Amino acid sequence: MSKFIIQGQAKLSGEIEVKGAKNAALKIIPAAILSREKITIYNMPNIEDTDRALELMEELGAEIKRTNATVEIQIKELSKNGISEKTSGKFRASIMFAAPILARAGEVKFPHPGGCVLGAATRPIDLFLDGFRAMGAEVKEKEDHYHIKAKKLNGCEYFFTTVTVTGTEAMMMAAILAEGNTVLKNCAMEPEIPVLAEYLNRQGARIIGAGTPTIKIEGVKEIKAGKFNIIPDRIETGTFAILAAATKSEIKITNCNPSHIESLLSIFTKQGIKFETGEDWLRIMPPKNITPYNIKTHEYPGFPTDLQSPYTVLATQANGSSLIHETIYERRLLFTDMLAQMGADIIMCDPHRVVINGPSKLYGRKLTSPDLRAGITMIIAALIAEGETEIDNIYQIDRGYEDIDGRLRALGADIKRIGTLL
Repeated sequence: MSKFIIQGQAKLSGEIEVKGAKNAALKIIPAAILSREKITIYNMPNIEDTDRALELMEELGAEIKRTNATVEIQIKELSKNGISEKTSGKFRASIMFAAPILARAGEVKFPHPGGCVLGAATRPIDLFLDGFRAMGAEVKEKEDHYHIKAKKLNGCEYFFTTVTVTGTEAMMMAAILAEGNTVLKNCAMEPEIPVLAEYLNRQGARIIGAGTPTIKIEGVKEIKAGKFNIIPDRIETGTFAILAAATKSEIKITNCNPSHIESLLSIFTKQGIKFETGEDWLRIMPPKNITPYNIKTHEYPGFPTDLQSPYTVLATQANGSSLIHETIYERRLLFTDMLAQMGADIIMCDPHRVVINGPSKLYGRKLTSPDLRAGITMIIAALIAEGETEIDNIYQIDRGYEDIDGRLRALGADIKRIGTLL
């Protein structure tokens, strides 16, 4: 198994490019199932999760051609209507295949989706199942899998009791080929949702309101396929911005959309972290002092839960106390124990809140990446720390960050990969 060896406190500077959004890629790949035509996807990130998604498409009978960051997918006929446990267990986003398979084939079988440790118990799929039932599907839950059938999905009015990005996108895809009209309420508003809807509308879907709390869909008999350009990854953009601030480095982040991380940049302003923005770039200036600031995670456009972990490292370098309140995932603060091992002054109030007292001098340690976002956080902490840090289980990091060690070395980081990329 591969791992990272990082020598801390190397001076960082230069430019780093943001890759295509993981969360957009993992929705457009299964969306290809909705049409028999060929879709061409640009700016595809080369990460573990997209590799697994494309493997699953091949299992379903898709013809795939990949050239660098461009992928062509055509699935003229579904070879099966089930998702294998082997593939599903590797990544949580396999749940996104259920809706388009059900919409096209009228039946789908799948095991409980896997992925990082956060998916084990805190990310149930009840909202997916309830949504399918509301559209007239029969849902059977077995010990190890689900079996959903519907000769024809019917439009419905459905209210999400919890705001969910994947649930919103799944129901939107299911409703496209349903009979009649669907109204989805309390929808997520992340940028990836309207981008997906805009593509589907160009192919013949009739979706109104994507990117707002209420989405209306008029079902159609079929849709076409065309070209889709994956937007820059806003979580990667924010992560690199935090990395620059935490290491007190001047770094220019390119191929990004700064407007997608306004919640973070507004906090930077309050913390005394200066930055410059352009249409597709962001430059972070080295802060002399970092003012502490409390955060509370919230659905978009609030502070993203996926940036909470990196921000926690930044808080260890602030001059004073910061309260981190995680409202989305109960287990997401458990990684702070590793920061404490590195020398951070952290008080765990309860599973949802920690107090960070800074500034703290961090020291290199042997660590294990528990999940995707905590993994990149360990890298940032290691870059700040004095001495050597060893990070195991970096498969979790490779799931969401393309060639992260190569891109960081280009900034001057002393980071080595021991072992091969899986």
